[in-house]
Amino acid sequence: MSNEVLFFGGFLLFVVLMLAIDLGLFNRKEHAVKLREAAIMSAVWVAFAVGFYFILKFEGDQLHGITSFAQLEAITRENLHNIKINPADYEGSLRIYKNNLAIEFITGYVVEYALSVDNIFVMVLVFSAFGVEEKYYHRVLFWGIVGAVLMRFLFIFLGATLISEFGWILYLFGAFLVYTGIMMFVNRNVEDKIDPENHAVVKFASKFVSVYPEFAGKRFFIQRNGKRFVTPLFIVLLIIEFTDLIFAVDSIPAIFAVTKDPYIVFFSNIFAILGLRSMFFLLVNIIHKFHYLKVGLSFLLVFIGLKMLAHHWLQTWGFTTTHSLFVILLILTISVVASLLFPKKLGHPENEKHL
Repeated sequence: MSNEVLFFGGFLLFVVLMLAIDLGLFNRKEHAVKLREAAIMSAVWVAFAVGFYFILKFEGDQLHGITSFAQLEAITRENLHNIKINPADYEGSLRIYKNNLAIEFITGYVVEYALSVDNIFVMVLVFSAFGVEEKYYHRVLFWGIVGAVLMRFLFIFLGATLISEFGWILYLFGAFLVYTGIMMFVNRNVEDKIDPENHAVVKFASKFVSVYPEFAGKRFFIQRNGKRFVTPLFIVLLIIEFTDLIFAVDSIPAIFAVTKDPYIVFFSNIFAILGLRSMFFLLVNIIHKFHYLKVGLSFLLVFIGLKMLAHHWLQTWGFTTTHSLFVILLILTISVVASLLFPKKLGHPENEKHL
């Protein structure tokens, strides 16, 4: 059995184990997740991601089972790693490779985590529009994450196959990200709205399944008079999955701008998704304060898109993944600090007219 299969299998086992512990041990009873619990959950998932960074930094060669300079050179060339390796110094070259792999992972993780914040805006709207009780948020998000992991797996390895077969598709991804970033900036002040009755997912689902007219506690399915129904909570889950599908179209190409190694793309993506639930509960009541975040995300997408379009020139100029990480962190820091320093001004109510 190859090292890739063992490494990847071990990672999937870790994900399944953590999700099982989360649902079976910490969230057996439905409850509204409070700020303290969300902060602890967020810290734990970030700690896991940082821990994985160090695993790659010191044992990253185990991912592809590299045992010789020839293998190292082949993997570096195949995944377009922007590093210089020396056949006369195998050990030194291996250290450079492992360090670069770890930097690619953490950069991809930061990108995905940042873009997930935009996903949270939509999630808040969905829960509010459908009148979902707070104690059921975690259940919906949990199963939403499970579905997202499966979808990301298909998207990422399909994308990697396309890139290996058609190198020009990177330029298509880059142009798409630039366009998406520009449109996000143009529409930054447009209020998103969710219409529960006319939402595309609701209409689509109603054609194939019978939807029960009211919530049935935490259940996704219910049986009445011998007939099986899906509950509105299941419809909300479908919308959350559909939302993640839309966001994946942006986020996955964005991480391919950081690394072409599909395993690193998958690892960084999944760690960010696993931390999305806790981040949702951490930010749900304060996310409106970060009103410049969409501006920051739009600049982030444009930067990543331009990086994909100009990656050959940037590589010639010595622009590395570490430089990308610094630029990404700078963009995000400026947008968050600007939001806090220049809070959004609330509209003043019109003067009351007296009779």
